[in-house]
Amino acid sequence: MPIQILMPALSPTMSEGNLARWLKKEGDTVKSGDVLAEIETDKATMEFEAVDEGTLGKILIAAGTQGVKVNEPIALLLEEGEDASALASFTVKSPAASPVPAAPAAATPVAAAASAPVAVPAVAAAGQRIFATPLAKRIAKDAGLDLKAVAGSGPHGRIIRADVDKAIAGGPARAAAPAAASAPKPAAPAPAPAPVPEFGPAYTEVPLSSMRKVIAKRLTEAKQTVPHFYLTVDCQVDKLLALRAELNGRSDDYKLSVNDFVIRAVALALRKVPAANASFTETAIRLYSDVDISVAVATPNGLITPIIKHADQKGLAGISNEMKVLAVKARDGKLKPEEFQGGGFTISNLGMFGVKDFAAIINPPQGCILAVGAGEQRPVVKDGALAIATVMSCTLSVDHRVVDGAVGAEFLAAFKKLIEEPLTMLL
Repeated sequence: MPIQILMPALSPTMSEGNLARWLKKEGDTVKSGDVLAEIETDKATMEFEAVDEGTLGKILIAAGTQGVKVNEPIALLLEEGEDASALASFTVKSPAASPVPAAPAAATPVAAAASAPVAVPAVAAAGQRIFATPLAKRIAKDAGLDLKAVAGSGPHGRIIRADVDKAIAGGPARAAAPAAASAPKPAAPAPAPAPVPEFGPAYTEVPLSSMRKVIAKRLTEAKQTVPHFYLTVDCQVDKLLALRAELNGRSDDYKLSVNDFVIRAVALALRKVPAANASFTETAIRLYSDVDISVAVATPNGLITPIIKHADQKGLAGISNEMKVLAVKARDGKLKPEEFQGGGFTISNLGMFGVKDFAAIINPPQGCILAVGAGEQRPVVKDGALAIATVMSCTLSVDHRVVDGAVGAEFLAAFKKLIEEPLTMLL
């Protein structure tokens, strides 16, 4: 019996995906571990490996198909000894499929009539009020049009601008002659009124990718359900910039960025204040024993957060080199699930774009995210005198269910001390 190959769930949040490309064609021999296809998930484009062995008998979902539900059959695999004749008698069973009851035949005309827009006379009898929008009344008055002769297609027979425009142009939107005093007859369906033109700038619609749909859903849920509060500190980074320049001049094996120092400082600060390395569950606060830092990376399809694992145990050069590799894989859509799923704390840095400061949205279930702004020269007071220093504003967004204000302040104090005395990060 042929084996159904189902659309896999390649990430915890994946409910559907796009079948980007088949790497096997019908008739090819398939071994366990062979890459069958590339699947675009809500986070990245990933390779889908075969579990069973046999011959790819039939492809059910073509390459390029979008919105394929998880567990929907996408291909049939012939087992050893089977040929194409086995496909003829095989019925594909889709777990996602559910029968849709057919509507009774007699109800069809009624349903169709109810769904069609109907123009209703705005005046039912002499002396009754004419229902029309203010705009429709003004246009009719300017054109010398008697609204009693116009049938309204708006809600409850209200006359709208489209009805007046049709009447002025000699269109069909005219009221029917008063009916004789007899049993009322149902109004015949009328053509739908011309759509009112939209006003505004021209636009192009870009279809939502799977990643963008998940980003929209998760961030909406985060802002609606997570009680955010925000703490900001200003860090003087002149010593950090001087140390960075000195270290980068010593070797060609690495090129440190300010973000590498930020990752290192966050990791060491979390080691000093472990209560900030936590997340919320419905039954407990989860305190993480490992310091795994998620770092936000912009990609053409949206934001993704590759993880520097055990960041507190890695030096600046190791963090820098690993971050460069992860960033390239993120932009190419080649991250593995374990490289972006998890993490206990997130960093979002927009300083390279000149953003002074901002407040980031927490990435559930994490309890904190640090937003890093640009380092810029500002006037400061040193030893009672006015001076100029390079200052970087950092804002911590905190889930108050997990981390209290005092803990957030303690973390920021530890982070600020490390940033302003960067030599301590080398110990």
